[in-house]
Amino acid sequence: MLTDSDELRIAIPSKGRLMEQSIDLLKKSGLRFNASGRQLFARCKDTGVMVIFVNAQDIPALVEEGVVDLGVTGSDLVREKKASVNEHMPLGFGRCWLSFATHIDSAVKTAADFSGRTLGTKFVSTAREYFAERGVENVRILEINGAVEVMVLLGLVDGILDIVETGSSLREHDLVERETVLTAQAVLIGNPKPRSSSMRDRLLRRIEGVLVASRWSLLEYNCPGDKIDQAKKITPGYSSPTIQGTDSGTWLAVKVMVEKDRVQGVMDQLEAVGCRAIIETDVVHCRL
Repeated sequence: MLTDSDELRIAIPSKGRLMEQSIDLLKKSGLRFNASGRQLFARCKDTGVMVIFVNAQDIPALVEEGVVDLGVTGSDLVREKKASVNEHMPLGFGRCWLSFATHIDSAVKTAADFSGRTLGTKFVSTAREYFAERGVENVRILEINGAVEVMVLLGLVDGILDIVETGSSLREHDLVERETVLTAQAVLIGNPKPRSSSMRDRLLRRIEGVLVASRWSLLEYNCPGDKIDQAKKITPGYSSPTIQGTDSGTWLAVKVMVEKDRVQGVMDQLEAVGCRAIIETDVVHCRL
């Protein structure tokens, strides 16, 4: 029985891109485990952590009840389930938004237009809150957990409230986004009383290190000695660059952290002041 184990437990989605990205994150954080087929859980070697694969919708409840200590799920689901959990950190993947959509020819073009009409969604609680906050009354909300788009075409509902990632599925069914309720992404949530606070904190620090590293690159370059002050202004780094002398005596070797989205522009500026041998290296993990 899993209930007999005192291992720290982290639940991740059991299918789709959220599963793939969660596994990648945990493995980069040093958890060694195998994920294949329809397995329900995996024990990590050397770390005392158990990874459990479940439906993303169930993870907020599992964490809230203490069945698992940590979980990766969508922030939209945490809100929908009204789970009393600690939201440790956004993870930067699984980005999407929750929107109302109706048929392209529909007269329903805003949330207010649903008054006296029927909405289909699995986000029942979120929909009720949204309508209540805007004073929209007399909306029939029908819970649908399957493919909601087809319910509009069948005439069961006047519109839907659903997660949108690209909008391609809506367009395929002649549906149009009308109003966005919220934006969402994958988040790491936790129970306030984990089985092992020390292991939980260690894993959180590792995951944070992976996420921080994903935003930075390491730049190495050679800089003329008389241009180093200009170069330092271009690349101030996280705290400061590392600068060393070279055998030439007139050139300096520099190592510095640079935000990934600035790298190309930074390289252009360094080259313009006379720096050479500029190399970008991916940072896999770091502690800042």
